Amino acid sequence: MNAITIVIGSICILMIAYRLYGTFMAVKVLKLNDAQPTPAHTLNDGKDYVPTNKWVTFGHHFAAIAAAGPLVGPILAAQFGYLPGLLWLLIGAVIGGAVHDAVVLFASMRKNGKSLSEVAKEELGPVAGFCTGLAMLFIITITMAGLSMVVLHALENNPWGTFAVGITIPIAMGVGLFYKKTGNLKLASTVGFILLMIGVFIGPSIQSTVLGDWLTLDTKTLSLILPVYAFFAAALPVWLLLAPRDYLSSFMKIGVFIALIVGVFIINPDIPFPAVTEFVKGGGPILPGPVWPFISITIACGAISGFHAFVGSGTTPKMLNRWTDIKVVGFGAMLVECVVGIMALIAATALQPADYFAINSTPQAFKALGMSVVHLPELSREIGLNLEGRTGGAVTLAVGMTYIFTKIPWFSGLAPYFFQFVIMFEAVFILTAIDAGTRTARYLIQDFFGEVYRPLKRVDWVPGTIFASALACLMWGYLLYSGDIGSVWALFGVSNQLMASIGLIVGATVILNIADKRRYMLTCLVPLAYLFTTVNYAGYWMVKYVYLNPAASGYNVLNGVLSIIMLILGVIIMVAAIKKWIDLFNAPRVKLKPFTV
Repeated sequence: MNAITIVIGSICILMIAYRLYGTFMAVKVLKLNDAQPTPAHTLNDGKDYVPTNKWVTFGHHFAAIAAAGPLVGPILAAQFGYLPGLLWLLIGAVIGGAVHDAVVLFASMRKNGKSLSEVAKEELGPVAGFCTGLAMLFIITITMAGLSMVVLHALENNPWGTFAVGITIPIAMGVGLFYKKTGNLKLASTVGFILLMIGVFIGPSIQSTVLGDWLTLDTKTLSLILPVYAFFAAALPVWLLLAPRDYLSSFMKIGVFIALIVGVFIINPDIPFPAVTEFVKGGGPILPGPVWPFISITIACGAISGFHAFVGSGTTPKMLNRWTDIKVVGFGAMLVECVVGIMALIAATALQPADYFAINSTPQAFKALGMSVVHLPELSREIGLNLEGRTGGAVTLAVGMTYIFTKIPWFSGLAPYFFQFVIMFEAVFILTAIDAGTRTARYLIQDFFGEVYRPLKRVDWVPGTIFASALACLMWGYLLYSGDIGSVWALFGVSNQLMASIGLIVGATVILNIADKRRYMLTCLVPLAYLFTTVNYAGYWMVKYVYLNPAASGYNVLNGVLSIIMLILGVIIMVAAIKKWIDLFNAPRVKLKPFTV
């Protein structure tokens, strides 16, 4: 198998799916009609509700949903071989993810851009709404821990990478200040990107200095620094750090993956990985469980992701200029993210299997495999960093992309620079998600506890902001400090896919209300049936064999308790939904006007 075959075949499948299934969802199921104004027009306030060009909205939405998930999930899932991950990415994105994102966006817009918990409350009742809000709080907390875990081993004892990532903070703030003062976005972007490149290229000069010694950090230190950073980032105005970082990282992501696709077409690397490995039945050194259900909770973003529901019922529904833009922004952005996931999978499986496992396993676990590394010593020398045992996926992606790029003759001597650039590229995206996610968690905490103490609901009340931000960082920071990538990423996967199940439940209810034919509800019920079963079995497996098993390396009572609570919330929401569906089926059909709000 070679990479070009995978890339061309996958892109053709996704383009056909967008043209046929995307059109079917837009025209037949959701009945999108531009005759009625969107919430961006009816509630236009020049701040949150602003009619926006669909391509600008697409860029915002894609940058928000495509964080570390499509980069890391496929790399960890490569443990099972290239075929399971590839199939799940394609099938999951078309049948599940694109439908989920489109219907959640549509459902939120019908309710004037309200959050999914508010939509659930109106569609399914107060109990389901409360459980959805509580589940969202748990899920955003676990998501922050899962995403942050990816950064740790990439920056562990890596002063060059830590410097390159750290320098992006003042650069992003400088871009934000410069743009706010001058309004010159093009100049601010150009200067920001040049400074980012300078940060990568001067990295080697600080490695043997006092600054380099200060930036040589272990994972425990890094796991304390990240929540502290997030606390301040969540409290700063969005224009100062969040918005410019988001903008610069989107620019980098598009450029890097276009370059990777071009590199694949130039050198057409072989895929030495087998289609299926011996670990499909479980017992792998990276993920403990079998290929099902773990392939579907390991690869979330890129196939189907509940985290997208936070965006699809957050900023994006307040920006869409026309109802038909849902096809491009909701359905289309998910398929583009699938391409990102496929390219990450190619970068990982282009490595020799032994090299891949040496990077992603602890030294003890790799020794037990009885494998011998092939190119890893040579890659370590070229990059200037010991690559063994750097679990988490980020290093594997950087090594795989470096391996592909340096096969191009012009770039053969630039391995360390490519590696550190990709590390910075990944970390910037993750920090962007941490910024936005922690801020979202702060809002959820203020809403939730504001029912008990009313002043907390005021987002402009400084003590409440400090309390909510600190509590959010403390919760996910504890999970980060006490976990490992195998246990935390699995917890993230279960919670994230549970959120996707909730999104599909709400979407199915909306479709049952507005569709001309009740069978159109199957567009949500088919992926929901698979995903809900998968999530519950995966959660049960992790609780029984890992989190509450004292003999397991991932033994963690807190993770077990969180898993049980989330699964119970999911069952309550599902029961409420089934009751609602039965009532709707038994009620006489009434011809509803589309987009009744």
